[in-house]
Amino acid sequence: MTKRDLKGYWRKNLQYLGILLTIWFTVSYVCGILLAPWLNTFTMGGFKLGFWFAQQGSIYTFVILIFVYVYLMNKLDRQFKVQED
Repeated sequence: MTKRDLKGYWRKNLQYLGILLTIWFTVSYVCGILLAPWLNTFTMGGFKLGFWFAQQGSIYTFVILIFVYVYLMNKLDRQFKVQED
């Protein structure tokens, strides 16, 4: 892998991380804390939606984002030909 390829690989990796962490921050902090009073006017499974986002939604989102990250990194590894066999 050339130095140019290495920089491109890490730039794309950091871009993925930035996007995924922004999504997680939005779900956990914005929906779970800042918008909680407004979201609490709705219910989901018998619980107020703001409470649900703070307690369950951020965890579910994080787990889903882990799988998305694995998928994106496997795709990036194939693109730069550094995949594991």
